[in-house]
Amino acid sequence: MTKNQHTLVALVEDKPGVLNRVASLIRRRSFNIDSIAVGHSELPGLSKMTIAVDGATTAVEQVRKQLEKVIEVVKVTDISEGRSVIRELALIKVHTTSATRREVIEIAELFRARVVDVSASSLIVEVAGDEEKIDTLYGLLSKFGINELPRTGRIAVSRG
Repeated sequence: MTKNQHTLVALVEDKPGVLNRVASLIRRRSFNIDSIAVGHSELPGLSKMTIAVDGATTAVEQVRKQLEKVIEVVKVTDISEGRSVIRELALIKVHTTSATRREVIEIAELFRARVVDVSASSLIVEVAGDEEKIDTLYGLLSKFGINELPRTGRIAVSRG
């Protein structure tokens, strides 16, 4: 995570339009959203939204305060400074031949990634971890040719 990279975790009501309102508020403050992931939370009727933004701490704090004013937002926490677990999931579709398939599998195993699909001309590797781990694996597999790379974006939870 870079020096100005912040991870905001918002607990929001599970209603249509909430994602749009949150993203619009952040956009209006001239922040670029590096990633945003939304899914059901442990509480019925509420979703957890993890937002990665790049900006000065004081400006991100202002955005956090404004997000809390959105009616459907229950709570917003900037977990950038505290202890937290931050992960991302990626599916990497790698071009392979019979000659390169074994090497791709070995590289994936080094990163505790797993092969989830095999075809005559490609493998799909599933990897979960921090952004650096995924970027490093991507770099090593690039020499074989990457056909596709969907990533979930950051999800996070505070420790303790």
